[in-house]
Amino acid sequence: MDALRLRPSLLSARPGAARPRDHFLPPFCSIQRNGEPRVCFSNQRTHGPSLYHSQKLFDWKSSYSRISRQSTSTSINASGQPLQSEPEAHDSASIWRAISSSLDAFYRFSRPHTVIGTSLSDISPLFFTGLLEAVVAALFMNIYIVGLNQLFDIEIDKVNKPTLPLASGEYTPATGVAIVLVFAAMSFGLGWAVGSQPLFWALFISFVLGTAYSINLPYLRWKRSAVVAALCILAVRAVIVQLAFFLHIQTFVFRRPAAFTRPLMFATGFMMFFSVVIALFKDIPDIEGDRIFGIRSFSVRLGQKKVFWICVGLLEMAYSIAILMGATSTSLWSKTATIAGHSILAAILWSRARSVDQTSKAAITSFYMFIWKLFYAEYLLIPLVR
Repeated sequence: MDALRLRPSLLSARPGAARPRDHFLPPFCSIQRNGEPRVCFSNQRTHGPSLYHSQKLFDWKSSYSRISRQSTSTSINASGQPLQSEPEAHDSASIWRAISSSLDAFYRFSRPHTVIGTSLSDISPLFFTGLLEAVVAALFMNIYIVGLNQLFDIEIDKVNKPTLPLASGEYTPATGVAIVLVFAAMSFGLGWAVGSQPLFWALFISFVLGTAYSINLPYLRWKRSAVVAALCILAVRAVIVQLAFFLHIQTFVFRRPAAFTRPLMFATGFMMFFSVVIALFKDIPDIEGDRIFGIRSFSVRLGQKKVFWICVGLLEMAYSIAILMGATSTSLWSKTATIAGHSILAAILWSRARSVDQTSKAAITSFYMFIWKLFYAEYLLIPLVR
């Protein structure tokens, strides 16, 4: 689940075998063997014994000289440093390809765009200590949530997101289970070790909602209901992340009494709009698989085009409210930054929305990722609100 949320490659391969494709590294040029030198002896005595033996000795010396030169050139480079033999270089390249492929698969499994925004909300020296504690614990929990969702959506993702590791077969279900259990344990372990009650409760509530959202048990798998699914995402993104993390920094890191500031209230209200938009828009590219497997999302019920423009409208409304709030600020620099920043984002959103080809799944998915970028950008403007 994006909004709440190793095909193992061979470590070595036989020389000359086809190399596996890779997601990050460009293909290496293969080394061609254009005929290796061989020692050749003539068996014909066409010019008499003396000439025969001289020719034989000449052939042997020439062949030996060529072999020696090739051996030396493949072992020592221009600076006098030994070079790897072809099998060793091939094995090294295969190892790097396997590592790259594994990292790429884990990157796609962890859905990192769903957690980056959590880390952009403030800047101060002491803040970074609490930020590291909270974000790492939240990252671990986010991997549990998105991983669990993929485990219960394997067949759906084969239609909607076939490049995900479980859907593509790069990860087995057992690998997925191991990953989500390890990261859930690490998240709770870190939260407990830090000792911050707001942080620990944020992790626990996110765990409960993320599990109920995805797991296929009676009265659970709340993602089947469009309204309940949206409420889960709104609760985590707009309420828990904002309030619990604020209290973690305010009361645990800074040791100050809790005070609900204007930026906090603005962030909570603004992120409610964004959370609803993410909950609605994430299902637009997935309408085909959701319809097949009985997921009654708003996109299935209302249609892609209508949901698309509802989402754009909600975001433009949020930006309008932010501009009005900036206009009421008593601080000139805050007023200027808030109005200018949100006006620019609103204009970019409208221009980008009008150019989207709504019949293209790739274009819709790209616009969905663009919404996440707007989500991240907002965390740069929130501290400017006064």
